[in-house]
Amino acid sequence: MTTTTLLHVLPAVVPAAGWAAHALYLARRLRTVRTDPLTTLMCRDEFTGRARRAVRHPDAAVLLLDLDDFKSINDTYGHAAGDQALAAVGTRLEAWCRERHDFAARLGGDEFAAVVRLAENADLQAELLFGLRARLGEAVITTTGALLYPSASIGVCRALQRPDAGLPELLRGADEAMYTARERIGL
Repeated sequence: MTTTTLLHVLPAVVPAAGWAAHALYLARRLRTVRTDPLTTLMCRDEFTGRARRAVRHPDAAVLLLDLDDFKSINDTYGHAAGDQALAAVGTRLEAWCRERHDFAARLGGDEFAAVVRLAENADLQAELLFGLRARLGEAVITTTGALLYPSASIGVCRALQRPDAGLPELLRGADEAMYTARERIGL
């Protein structure tokens, strides 16, 4: 390329490169706003927007998960260990959902949500939830060497159980189911 050609092309290339760099910067900022920094799951607002559309499917189900006795992890091992447990649970929940082409979010604190598609077969539903519970309960080794086994109470509300219900009603149903599950194990 000659110097003359370079001088003619350069004025067009520099602004284009600047706009491309700016677009990458904005995309990263947007991803940061939509993502929980601790778990890398989507945040509540992003989840709500996506879930409102997803729950229209008749096989959709909303899961609400709350870590069991999470306060004692923070009180006993410190908040850094609690953060490591939350991050591990987030990673495991995201992987479980991704395997099923579903999605999850951290709503805040030790509360997570997911929208999944479940067939009408109740046995399959129990198997999926058992698999999720087992995966979440795998050991977490903290940086201080503490060995934690997180567990979660999980509530499920299927769109078929509440025809024409929107996301708020399905979340409420999953919340009720989660507290029923928690009472069964005595928490």
